[in-house]
Amino acid sequence: MHVDLVTVVVAEYDPAIAFFTEVLGFDLIEDSPSLTTDGRPKRWVVVRPPGAQTGLLLARADSERQERAVGDQVAGRVGFFLQVDDFDAVHRRMVDAGVEFVRPPRTEPYGRVAVFLDIAGNRWDLLGPA
Repeated sequence: MHVDLVTVVVAEYDPAIAFFTEVLGFDLIEDSPSLTTDGRPKRWVVVRPPGAQTGLLLARADSERQERAVGDQVAGRVGFFLQVDDFDAVHRRMVDAGVEFVRPPRTEPYGRVAVFLDIAGNRWDLLGPA
């Protein structure tokens, strides 16, 4: 048993795909046309870190309630955690790509960590070995 997908509500598909694939280096697993439960067009978009089992379903907000959730899916807390082998290289690449870090890198007993915002404004921990 494993968690297959976690939904991230985004404002638009294409900028979100670009952020996760070009900036974070995720793989685009699927981008297929689909329909909402009431028949409106949408896309089924899945991205996943290379080699990972769990992916992200990028879901475009399609109601006022969902629009309010963009960037605030976990009420301002860090809700996503990206583990990397080379913290400094990934951090440098992300800074060079314009990713906003809201907390600078620091060393904790569990390793290196810095908090960044994804394209929607959700907080993530970038985590690496100490």
